[in-house]
Amino acid sequence: CMCQIKMSGTGLLRCCRFFQFVVILLILVEQRHVQANVNNHLAGVHRRFEYKYSFKPPYLAQKDGTVPFWEYGGNAIASAESVRVAPSLRSQKGAIWTKSPTNFDWWEVEIVFRVSGRGRIGADGLAFWYTTQKGDYNGAVFGSSDRWNGLGIFFDSFDNDNKHNNPYIMAVVNDGMKQFDHQNDGTTQLLSGCLRDFRNKPFPTRARIEYYNNVLTVLFHNGMTNNNEDYEMCLRADGVQLPKNGYFGLSAATGGLADDHDVFHFLTTSLHPPGQIPSEPVKSPENSEKLTQEYKEYQEKLEKQKQEYKKEHPDEVKDDDEWEEFFESENQRELRQIFQGQSQIFEQLRDLSRKVDEVIGRQENTLSLVSRSAGAAPVQQVGGATGAGVPPVATGPVSGTITRPEVDLMVANQNALLATARELRTLIGEIQIRTDTIIQNQQRAPTAQVQPAGYDIQAVINEMRDGMNQVKQGMAHVGQKLGSPQAGAQVGCPTGNCVGVTLFLGVTVVQLLLVFLYQIFKSRSEAQAKKFY
Repeated sequence: CMCQIKMSGTGLLRCCRFFQFVVILLILVEQRHVQANVNNHLAGVHRRFEYKYSFKPPYLAQKDGTVPFWEYGGNAIASAESVRVAPSLRSQKGAIWTKSPTNFDWWEVEIVFRVSGRGRIGADGLAFWYTTQKGDYNGAVFGSSDRWNGLGIFFDSFDNDNKHNNPYIMAVVNDGMKQFDHQNDGTTQLLSGCLRDFRNKPFPTRARIEYYNNVLTVLFHNGMTNNNEDYEMCLRADGVQLPKNGYFGLSAATGGLADDHDVFHFLTTSLHPPGQIPSEPVKSPENSEKLTQEYKEYQEKLEKQKQEYKKEHPDEVKDDDEWEEFFESENQRELRQIFQGQSQIFEQLRDLSRKVDEVIGRQENTLSLVSRSAGAAPVQQVGGATGAGVPPVATGPVSGTITRPEVDLMVANQNALLATARELRTLIGEIQIRTDTIIQNQQRAPTAQVQPAGYDIQAVINEMRDGMNQVKQGMAHVGQKLGSPQAGAQVGCPTGNCVGVTLFLGVTVVQLLLVFLYQIFKSRSEAQAKKFY
């Protein structure tokens, strides 16, 4: 009112938006405060997970399709990951119930489910039950029986009363005498509720239903985040009187419209006041003896039936004995694993031994080749201690193992030969580069006249003469190294077909002259062809 009286235009709009922001902030703070109170009032309460009243994946359903400690019917389908209480087909109903009633007064149930369908509007919904008797699997109230005695929490997705207040979550308590009001969606009978959308969410939706000290609390997770603790308050009711020793159940139904109603987790936790820790039931000696006697009787009965069957079907008994050979005991399995491990170790050792033998064989071959090359040349050995003049003794081919100095001498000579070969390779490469330069210079000459080649040819001849002199000097140096005594011994060529220096230089000069004459002939032919055209 103050905004409307004193302001107008933009100021009025800003004032109203600020007021809306403050209201939303107060609502959020109040919700957080209520949720904190809910969590605080359970402080010190002893909690125990009740597996006989729960199911969850994986292996939710057994191989035979049954769910341990639960029974389902109607159109419900159980798999290893979830229970599809009602599929997305028209007029389908199904339910799942615990086999035994509860033996605790206060409890908390967490349900993880998903309601999904193709249409913008779905039907009919999912229901959670806590009743004194198990309901039907094809009932009128969300797939279960009407006139129930206990609690029903309905996740209603279809708007029957056309008030546009669905999807809606409501809690309805019945004493077994009232009939559910379908026309008004149960609004005349509900204990409390909240308007929450739970269809087609990116993550599974969750509901946490708690009943402790006659206080019923329902928290809801809208499935918009993957945070499992992102709950918000849906409803809270005090003074709720529920019967003891009830059955838990889930049911769902479809109508003209259809949704898939999948439940993934149903986790039950019993709540016990502080100081009242539940104790396991003590088994009396009489019951233990009774169970033991029944087990023995069952074993004896089973053995008798086996003997009778063997007498009546001797052929099938033989087949059974043959099949038993395919199964192994624990001792046989352990021995087989030990044998397999030792076999693998033996294979690895055999591979290593084979590789070592190969390495030794290669070393022996190398040593034999070195011994042969050293024994084929005359070796002049110098021996004696310091101060004792022992004349060198020339020996013929050595027919024994070679010494370390001889191997070092051979390696040094091979290194010298390799260095000389590298120098020759470098010199030949330079000659080739310069020859390519000459060819390029003549190709750049004008087409109407021939470039005189006197100066260039003379320069090439001089360069070739210099290169040959360098080759002679290198070969002479190598010859001096090969001819000089090193380490007190002189080693000749390993074979008798050594090439002399003069023959090698002559062959090299002839090859260079042939290459040079071919280049001159080629350049003149190209020049004549250019002049003709």
